[in-house]
Amino acid sequence: MLTTSTTRVLEPHELDEALAVLDRDPVSNAFVAARVQVAGLDPWRLGGEMWGWYTGGRLESLCYAGANLVPICATRDAVRGFAERARRSGRRCSSIVGPADTTAELWSLLEPSWGPAREVRAHQPLMATTTMPAGIAPDPLVRRVRKDEMDVIMPACVAMFTEEVGVSPLAGDGGLLYQARVAELVSHGRSFARIENGRVVFKAEIGAATRHACQIQGVWVAPEHRGRGLSETGMAAVLHYALNEVAPVVSLYVNDFNTAARAAYRRVGFQEVGAFMSVLF
Repeated sequence: MLTTSTTRVLEPHELDEALAVLDRDPVSNAFVAARVQVAGLDPWRLGGEMWGWYTGGRLESLCYAGANLVPICATRDAVRGFAERARRSGRRCSSIVGPADTTAELWSLLEPSWGPAREVRAHQPLMATTTMPAGIAPDPLVRRVRKDEMDVIMPACVAMFTEEVGVSPLAGDGGLLYQARVAELVSHGRSFARIENGRVVFKAEIGAATRHACQIQGVWVAPEHRGRGLSETGMAAVLHYALNEVAPVVSLYVNDFNTAARAAYRRVGFQEVGAFMSVLF
């Protein structure tokens, strides 16, 4: 039994305790919770370690340490413990992302040894809804992407990622990991698009899903089709799938400077319920 505050890597048999922490905020924690529900806590299957902060032997906070570093329900003491462990381990992630307050605190402790970051997005509104919008009909041409349409959807996915993150997902390994992730979403029926004449006009994915909540990601409209309201009708179509087939709460997060997207999401019924922060390397 641990009698002092400490941080350590969770063991596979601690899955129920980890899920209990994740369930405290199912909307904010949807990304990590979805991975844990599928892969458990084995680092090889999970794609990273799950660190736990314990006080008196009780698990209080988590931090996912994989391609992203994600603090979860982290108290101030837990943030300090996770920062110390991250400093000792060295930076292995491409980003730090999580609730804005705790992520800002974590980054302030890591910046002296991990900095500088390529970009810091300090306030990314987290938006959610539980209902379909009034007055916006779902685009009937938005549908699930088929497995034989990978060559059609990939250019749009690459364009979206590059526009959003500022670097191409094809860098490094030539895009193998990114293509595998896109293929996984397509194969699970969570990739949606409006395709005209073999080209993607609108696309979005349900990137994370639990029984409590799911998260829409990768929303993109081809540049030549912007300004026509396709993001709103397209989002309404994806929202219809999500609410009817996936989870009772649908969320997303967006850059605060993307005022057009934020306005479109509000028109589709999303409301701000919190804020994320991302530190990109």
